[in-house]
Amino acid sequence: MRNLKPYMDAVQTAEARVRDVAARIDDAFTSGKVADAQALRPDLDTAKAEAKAANELYLSMRNADDEPGQPSDGRRIIQPDEADLSIGMSAKEIQNYSLLRMIRCSLEALANPRAWDDAGLELEASRAMAKKLGRDPKGFFVPWDLMIAPVDRRGAAMRLQNTQQAGNPETGGYLVRTDLLASSFIDVLRNKMVTRQAGAQVLTGLVGDIDIPKKTQSSNAYWIGEGTSPAKSELKFGQIEGRPRTVGAYLQLTRRFLKQSSLDAEMMVRDDLATTLALGIDLAGMHGLGAANQPRGVQYTTGIGSVAGGANGAAPDWADIVDLETDVSVDNADIGSLAYITNAKVRGKLKQTAKVANSDSRMVWDENSPSTPLNGYPAYVTNQVASNLVKGASGAVCSAIFFGNWADLVYLMWGGLDVIVDPFTNSTSGDVLITGMQDVDVAVRMAQSFSAMLDALTA
Repeated sequence: MRNLKPYMDAVQTAEARVRDVAARIDDAFTSGKVADAQALRPDLDTAKAEAKAANELYLSMRNADDEPGQPSDGRRIIQPDEADLSIGMSAKEIQNYSLLRMIRCSLEALANPRAWDDAGLELEASRAMAKKLGRDPKGFFVPWDLMIAPVDRRGAAMRLQNTQQAGNPETGGYLVRTDLLASSFIDVLRNKMVTRQAGAQVLTGLVGDIDIPKKTQSSNAYWIGEGTSPAKSELKFGQIEGRPRTVGAYLQLTRRFLKQSSLDAEMMVRDDLATTLALGIDLAGMHGLGAANQPRGVQYTTGIGSVAGGANGAAPDWADIVDLETDVSVDNADIGSLAYITNAKVRGKLKQTAKVANSDSRMVWDENSPSTPLNGYPAYVTNQVASNLVKGASGAVCSAIFFGNWADLVYLMWGGLDVIVDPFTNSTSGDVLITGMQDVDVAVRMAQSFSAMLDALTA
């Protein structure tokens, strides 16, 4: 089967460029730099065209008639990462599957069991997925085939969604974000995780417990004289265990909304579930406790580097940023997807902090280098990064700053999105609570690949 990963990577890179240019236009308008925003219009048009071309190339490679091993009836319309979890849905079945219909029938079946008659395809897919996973759902399973199928197979031709007319840039037309609807649920989830954007790896479609091998000791080099032999040394290996832990995504829908059957309604449900799951998984990757049913994230991983501001915390400065890099470098771990991740409060503080105090030097957060604004490295900002940490007598006001090789942060995702329909919790308003549950774990392959400052004061 043809390897489609390079083509999907190209799609994701093109999507990222569209978002980046749109964000730059947004920032320019917010700063009152209308001329600069208008000057970026050709870049946005070019980025959109490149994204569309990347999608078309991906689709043409995926659907090529001459690909060896592709059945003529349209089955296996994409090359999944994990073929063993596919239940063998045809292209037509994927097109006809409706998540909203399954939710609606789950709700109506509480009073009328015959309501399931309207969801025969969805119900059968859930049963087949349960058989694949070897366990029953708490609600119903969304089939793996649907989760990895691009949305252009979900009842409509591939298109670019733009919810607002792109008129005069000054009225906000060019601030409209473009979502490429060819992405699958899994791709949407991945792309919404900031740690993933920084380089974290995501392994999906797992079945059963998993162990990730890692090298804990290297061989040694010796200088030897003539006729002598070097002392013996040996490689040592360890394992990182991955065990399923469940994260829930909650979505509240009105009964009237559940009656909708449009692609846009389906997209909204999928996008909301993916966003909520991504936020929960992202948070666990950075701050997971390793207790209370949570995975262990970078903050609580034993052996990561540490940069301390002071007994009660301190405002971050240039030395702290460099020390975070140095902590990783001295362990020879400064390779791979190196980047900083912090929150908006820290970014604002570093934009006002000079590299050299009481001088006209550049600020620590260098706006003249938008792609590498911190110490020559990429820096990602998300308010998922804690700003309520405590150091000494500081109170819950400290923020975190992480630096590391994010390729050594691995998210493990077990197949099967389990959806539960709850009409009771909000019964007085008539709204229905939808819970999507995904089994996930977090693995830090090398603690030395990360360093953190957990007492940064921003006010």
